[in-house]
Amino acid sequence: MIHDYQIAAAVYLCIVNLAGLIICGVDKRRAVKGRWRIPERRMILTAAVGGSIGVWAGMYLFHHKTKHLKFVIGMPAILLCQLLIAAAIIYIR
Repeated sequence: MIHDYQIAAAVYLCIVNLAGLIICGVDKRRAVKGRWRIPERRMILTAAVGGSIGVWAGMYLFHHKTKHLKFVIGMPAILLCQLLIAAAIIYIR
């Protein structure tokens, strides 16, 4: 049986991951055009609050930040931590 909080969590994760993907695309476009950029900490924060899959996908879809170790190592590390937390929550229940 699916509960309301599970639906809310799924909707939240979809929104925050889409936001992460969009942020990467917008920042890449701004970088190419030499315009004002989105701060890296905003991308990292978006990943940390649940958008790590979206940011990680955006990195490779838009070929953006793929040479920065902070992102190449950081995004999978954030995702791994989130998966471990989710597994712990599921296991405890």
